Amino acid sequence: MMTYNIVKLADTEFYTEGPVIDRHGNFFFTTLTGGQVMTLRSETAGSVWAEGNCPNGQVIMGNGEHWICESRTGRISAYRPDGSFRATIIDGVCAGVPFTTPNDLVTDSKGNLYFTDSIRETGKVFFSGADGRQELIDGCVDYANGLALSNSEDILYVAESYGNRILSFHFREDGAGRNILIDLPSHPSGDPLKSLPDGLAVDIDGRIWVAHYGMQAIQVVSPEGFLLHTIDTGLPLTSNLAFITDTPAKKELLVTGGYGEPGPGAVLLMTVGF
Repeated sequence: MMTYNIVKLADTEFYTEGPVIDRHGNFFFTTLTGGQVMTLRSETAGSVWAEGNCPNGQVIMGNGEHWICESRTGRISAYRPDGSFRATIIDGVCAGVPFTTPNDLVTDSKGNLYFTDSIRETGKVFFSGADGRQELIDGCVDYANGLALSNSEDILYVAESYGNRILSFHFREDGAGRNILIDLPSHPSGDPLKSLPDGLAVDIDGRIWVAHYGMQAIQVVSPEGFLLHTIDTGLPLTSNLAFITDTPAKKELLVTGGYGEPGPGAVLLMTVGF
């Protein structure tokens, strides 16, 4: 039996995204329209850590840098651990293919980078290797959004927002095979803007946790593609999530989103027991 509890950590002026946790237990999130990367600890109010240009998804690298999708400029940027800008990592082109709206990103254990370009119908999923090799994994995703790797790193999960589904890309020697992992529940209104899967995270047991924008929910999906649980977050526009702690019996997650765009927003602490 699953149980859960939700505590609001912060109310924000702007809708929030990009939750990550550093090795010291600091929580970070982005504000997109607000142009800021914020930081907080579970017992303190948020403060500005960095200024960006519509910062969206972010990942913390092994050296403490934050690599951040800046959706308005079409760039992925690196920020030092003190929040100062260091460099542009990718600027509008990857694998010789232009992109405009980088949304989310994830890295594997070898330092390879995967990221999405969020546009309708021809949204893209890219690979940029630590060795300099780049690849367009898919260029026909109807608004490629959040993404996450399986624990074995041989499957990439991607939220296809306007398809209201999760895609899985299985890496093989002859390329990445695309499959539909699951078609998600739809909002009773039939409005497609209320059934948009957004950020993803994979837990220690291989389950895929989906922030379901417009559905006020997190969907928990098995690796085989079965819907296991639906959790009401209280945030109509639930955008993203990241694990703080992850054991078979207990999960703590940092959850972002809001009540409208460009705001207001909020940041939640969700505790889930099994």
